Amino acid sequence: MSNIMGGNANMRKLMYFAVIVCLLLQKGEAIWLSLPASGTKCVSEELHNNVVVLADYVVISDDHVHPTPTISARVTSPYGNTLHHKENITHSQFAFTTTEAGNYLACFWADNPAGGSLSVNIDWKTGIAAKDWESVARKEKIEGIELELRKLEGAVEAIHENLIYLKTRESEMRSVSETTNARVAWFSIMSLGVCILASVLQILYLKQYFQKKKLI
Repeated sequence: MSNIMGGNANMRKLMYFAVIVCLLLQKGEAIWLSLPASGTKCVSEELHNNVVVLADYVVISDDHVHPTPTISARVTSPYGNTLHHKENITHSQFAFTTTEAGNYLACFWADNPAGGSLSVNIDWKTGIAAKDWESVARKEKIEGIELELRKLEGAVEAIHENLIYLKTRESEMRSVSETTNARVAWFSIMSLGVCILASVLQILYLKQYFQKKKLI
């Protein structure tokens, strides 16, 4: 009886853990941007390699103008590569898998500055939130608890990849910090040496000057 109760308790803990992991990794965000009459509004997110990104966006006229004014959109990678570019649109979507680690930038601007006040609704999903689990379930013929376990497996893999990425970034930042500290130390030593040399030369000059003037 105690074994059964212990097993049920462990199962409940596992399910709680699964729910917490899925909530933590639910990287789906609804973003509202108010576009100025002239100028550009951008959103960005720092991502590592091999992350799936999926986003839909739609234009909404704050002044209820018909037809809805159009906008242009551009998505660029950390190294400036264009991943998505559309002009004269009221809604669109983009999807890509990251190949560079860093900040990915999505920028939007109004095509007609006199078109009135505009807002853009962006449904931005990354990682496990961007995966089409319904297609996975149909393809592999899984459902219920088995599907939830597959989601949990994907969540754990995402956590593992994030930890590896953070560890790599920490190592890079530590290397940069150590290099900077070493350069600062050498600069301090060189500065001290220059000061000592200048003081010695100044003392020798003053000594010669006083000797010529027969002051010493």
